[in-house]
Amino acid sequence: MHRIELMNVPLDVATMSESVTAIAKRVDDHRFTQHVVVNVAKLIHMQRDTELSASVKSCDLINIDGMGIVWGARLLGHDVPERVAGIDLFYALLAMSSEKKFPVYFLGARREVVDEAVAKLQRQFPDLPVAGWHHGYFWDDEKAMVDKIRRSGARLLFVAITSPRKENFIHKWRDSLGVDFVMGVGGTFDVVAGKVKRAPAWIQRAGLEWLFRLFQEPGRMWRRYLFTNAAFAWLLLKVKCSHWLIHRDSRATDKNAQPAYVKHGRPGATRRSKSAHSVSSP
Repeated sequence: MHRIELMNVPLDVATMSESVTAIAKRVDDHRFTQHVVVNVAKLIHMQRDTELSASVKSCDLINIDGMGIVWGARLLGHDVPERVAGIDLFYALLAMSSEKKFPVYFLGARREVVDEAVAKLQRQFPDLPVAGWHHGYFWDDEKAMVDKIRRSGARLLFVAITSPRKENFIHKWRDSLGVDFVMGVGGTFDVVAGKVKRAPAWIQRAGLEWLFRLFQEPGRMWRRYLFTNAAFAWLLLKVKCSHWLIHRDSRATDKNAQPAYVKHGRPGATRRSKSAHSVSSP
């Protein structure tokens, strides 16, 4: 696992397995971890939203979620093995917590959605210690919600609130939550509860999950994907051209910096060669 930077956004290059192992180790050691995943939309919003940018950059682990980011990083020369989708990491961490008996807390979505999601997860992970859950409409008293989470004894907290609100909420209260790990999971509870369908695996691998979501929620998603995808493509093109120009100028500088004898031959070399030949002749 190592950190790179793409368009002034830090990203941790890691596989799913490496991410789960690193998180489990930090929770075992009671080392607080603020986690976030970055996709194309979030990366673009960070270019102009300074509060969101600060919240993301403060995170201890920043996974790459979205094939657009994976392809863009690879185009710029970074070796990115795979995407770490937030919902897949969510399930992997629940399996890990079930095995290690780490209590978890679910926060976010509508009341009926989070109730249904928790019920399904408890059936799927019967050994998972659930410290509690709460819907995402608590903004009239954030501190009371934070106090409730801290008193629950949860070790891991999953926040299913839209961006950038969840990132800013986590960043604001990170030192008061009393958990060892906190992760924003966006619309994951809606998927778990069966309110929203997730794209088939082949669509995810093709990098077209955004298109699948657009067909499901055109009224809400069309503007987001139209503008953020176009902005990302334009930024990526600018960065790639900048890298090409720097590389070209560097090669030109190196060529011009070569010593004269490399370009034209060392002065006197031919004359010394002839003299040496005449001395060695009988």
